[in-house]
Amino acid sequence: MVELLFDELAKLEQVEAIALGGSRSGENFDKKSDYDVYLYVTSPVSEDVRRNILSKYCKYMEIGNHYWEYEDNCVLNDGIDIDILYRDLDSFCEDVSSVVEKYEPHNGYTTCMWHNLLTCKIIADKSGRLAKAKERFSVPYPDKLRDNIIKRNFDLLSAAMPAYSLQIAKAAGRGDRVSIVHRTAAFLESYFDIIFALNRLTHPGEKRLVQLCKKNCTILPDNFEENLDRLFDDMLTDTEKLNQDVNAVVETLKAILPKG
Repeated sequence: MVELLFDELAKLEQVEAIALGGSRSGENFDKKSDYDVYLYVTSPVSEDVRRNILSKYCKYMEIGNHYWEYEDNCVLNDGIDIDILYRDLDSFCEDVSSVVEKYEPHNGYTTCMWHNLLTCKIIADKSGRLAKAKERFSVPYPDKLRDNIIKRNFDLLSAAMPAYSLQIAKAAGRGDRVSIVHRTAAFLESYFDIIFALNRLTHPGEKRLVQLCKKNCTILPDNFEENLDRLFDDMLTDTEKLNQDVNAVVETLKAILPKG
């Protein structure tokens, strides 16, 4: 069914390439895994055309959602979720280039789009441009990018005036649980961005990060999982220990950062 859907989408004049991402692009998936599908288009495909095609294969559809990227979020007739994201290949490559070739760091998740490109499975590629983009960015992890990610995100963790650790401490002092959760999530975004940069690995996204780090990272802070578990346990139940937990995460990370 999915292959028939891909074939029909590939026939659209505006579609120059289709890629499969997420777990379905590799080996770590099961029959219930979602489909993350990326359509690289030269011009917009009308919602009516997309709805007519998807209605053959999907029992539920939300067409034209734009909460993150522009996408159609659907449930296939067999009950599996499928997200179809629409992208301009040139703009996408510019975003990846800003990271890989210009070494620009983000506040967390810096190399996610690079990871998305490198690990995607190409389903269709009429002009070969997606394959060329994949080849262009299949390069060693730049040292300058690694350094910039570490610097920016460690400042956000602990060193700068608006550091997340300080914001978490203020929220804990006020007993503001919503703020604690919000700032801790941002803290973890920067923390894992540093971990993957240290190991010269592209960032795989937001799922199963602890397991992926333990499996793939050769450089990890002491008591990596234990410190995170303690932080999670104390977040909303024992805020008096929260500052100590945050500091333990920061200090063990600091101990493995490059010197100088």
